[in-house]
Amino acid sequence: MNKKVAFYTLGCKLNFSETSSIGRIFKDAGYETTPFNSQADVYVINTCSVTDHADKKCRKVVKEALKHSPNAYITIVGCYAQLKPKEIAEIPGVDMVLGAAEKFNIIEHINDLTKQAKTIIHNAPIDQTNQFVSAFSIGDRTRTFLKVQDGCDYSCTFCTIPLARGASRSGKIEDIVRQAEEIAASGVKEIVLTGVNIGDFGVRDGKRQDKFLDLVKALDHVKGIDRIRISSIEPNLLANEIIEFVAQSERFVPHFHMPLQAGNNKVLAQMRRRYKRELYAERVAKIRSLMPNCCIGVDVIVGFPGETREDFIDTYNFINEMDISYLHVFSYSERENTIAAQMEGAVPGAQRSDRSKMLHILSEKKRRAFYESQLGEVGEVLFESDVKDGYMHGFSKNYVKVRTPYDPLLVNEIVPVKFVTLTESGEVEIEELPQVLTH
Repeated sequence: MNKKVAFYTLGCKLNFSETSSIGRIFKDAGYETTPFNSQADVYVINTCSVTDHADKKCRKVVKEALKHSPNAYITIVGCYAQLKPKEIAEIPGVDMVLGAAEKFNIIEHINDLTKQAKTIIHNAPIDQTNQFVSAFSIGDRTRTFLKVQDGCDYSCTFCTIPLARGASRSGKIEDIVRQAEEIAASGVKEIVLTGVNIGDFGVRDGKRQDKFLDLVKALDHVKGIDRIRISSIEPNLLANEIIEFVAQSERFVPHFHMPLQAGNNKVLAQMRRRYKRELYAERVAKIRSLMPNCCIGVDVIVGFPGETREDFIDTYNFINEMDISYLHVFSYSERENTIAAQMEGAVPGAQRSDRSKMLHILSEKKRRAFYESQLGEVGEVLFESDVKDGYMHGFSKNYVKVRTPYDPLLVNEIVPVKFVTLTESGEVEIEELPQVLTH
């Protein structure tokens, strides 16, 4: 009887793509994948260091796994595992911790599932993590997260990602195109390109060998994929040529997620971001000039050390005046071994919370305004398999979330619709147009 393995992923889309690839490694080794809330011989927990309370979350997930299988072998991988292996080793029940360079060799490390008296740690220094390991998620027929880049050479003062994932590195364009073709053959309709800093794509063996635009142009020719979405790209790396190419592409969709982090130049400088807010505004204006219906998402950090009330209001007003579509808001939290953690002018927690609430309200206002601007328009929606209260959901090319009464025939289909009304819950109700598109 095959041994069973179960997975749990904390964090970003990149983590989800890597968990899926680790799952295929186990499958090739003869393991059967089982849901996390069931009995398994091995539990693999892929952790994150960006979100708050990594330790607390990891402990909780380990405890949950042991509730289902008290004698199971527990392995922790991911960013938190690279940064704090000894801290994780002290969590009751953890058998092995694998750092960034070791996680894709997991089978070699756990072939013997015998529990030891002491937690085993395999954690090489991050500067030894210099190989790009490809990954993509499979399981959701509708969309796949395809990893094209890993690591980061930037030195933002608040971020631990370079410490957790190493230097910037990428796959070869021909290899990524081949993976996209494999994904297309599986029936997936949408690929989301993911990485730590995907605009920096093209570095191999420490040297720049390609540009992100080269990858975009190559992927635009992949047959069988209807949509390609760029997950997140730095404003200084979103060159006008990329915007212009996406505007005329049939596969790349009009949706950009562009981190801002602060709309005040003093704070941006303290964060060591590689642009000023004027450049960010230029990028938004360029996108709008070519793609008026484009969805533009924004990341913002509130409560960065030294951020005064006036600085925050400056950020708030800057975002409020820009024609963007939604925000992802993060309250600043101190990270060990970062420059920001040593900075003076810590913002009290209550003020961070208040500023976060203000921006969440602004985000909702921006999203509703964007959705309302789409009412009466015709678009194509890719429907997903989820069902809630009798409704299924889907997304348009420009990331408008719609709902319609559940119909199994619509799952993983791209359907022409008219956007009709905005519901109280913030989704768009649609009128299905006569013809179902087939691609």
